[in-house]
Amino acid sequence: MLHLLLLLLLPDIVMTSSRRLPPPPPPRRRDSQVLNIRLCPQQRMPTVGLTVRCSNLRLTKIPAGLSNRTTRLFLDHNLITSLSSGSFAHLRLLAELDLSHNQLSFLEAGCFSGLAASLRHLDLSSNQLSALDPAVFSGLKVHANLTLNIWNCDCSMQVRCRCLDLDFSSLEEVICRTSDLPNLGAVGVSLVSLVEDWDLCGSVKRSPDVLSLVTMLLWFLGLLLCFFYYIHQNTVVARRHFDYLQFLQTRDMKKSKTISNINF
Repeated sequence: MLHLLLLLLLPDIVMTSSRRLPPPPPPRRRDSQVLNIRLCPQQRMPTVGLTVRCSNLRLTKIPAGLSNRTTRLFLDHNLITSLSSGSFAHLRLLAELDLSHNQLSFLEAGCFSGLAASLRHLDLSSNQLSALDPAVFSGLKVHANLTLNIWNCDCSMQVRCRCLDLDFSSLEEVICRTSDLPNLGAVGVSLVSLVEDWDLCGSVKRSPDVLSLVTMLLWFLGLLLCFFYYIHQNTVVARRHFDYLQFLQTRDMKKSKTISNINF
């Protein structure tokens, strides 16, 4: 009876309580890169500025949301494979950038644009870089750590090294891992020695010339051998022919003498 009375007097309340509430809406998904920046410890020091450490987070890209007041950024020991143009363009105060121990194999021209005035230290060691492009480091007069990469030393590498704006001492410990001319001993040589003491471009140009010269000499030697063999064979044939003519002449002379003796 009580339930029926409540149903008659308060139908809206009873019906509302008997209905099932709709499930709460699913949480909005946020960009994983934005979430990653929250995992980066940040430290602000009066003399150094804002330091952001995004190390060992298995990042595959540069995280979004970096403060434009960042002066030191550590992105080492991640899984970043490439840098696109303008990756750090908004970090106008950045003085130190650590990208070591990643999987960088491609740096797009302009990836460090906007950092020429502030950047002092750049660490790209222990990556998969094989070629240096002056357009990538345009305007960066910094000391860069470029060691422990798979640098391929060839003519284009030698030319590009001479056009770099980087501190030249950055190349002292950078070692050639492979070379288009391994027989010359360029593998294991530092880029500084490659630029100052080597001439890979000249070697590349001279190699076909030497091969052509050797080929021409062998062809000319073969031609001379054929010529001398031809002369030798003709000499032998001519000598046989001459000996045969002498034999015929001697025989005719003997016949003439015999006939003369008979007539007498």
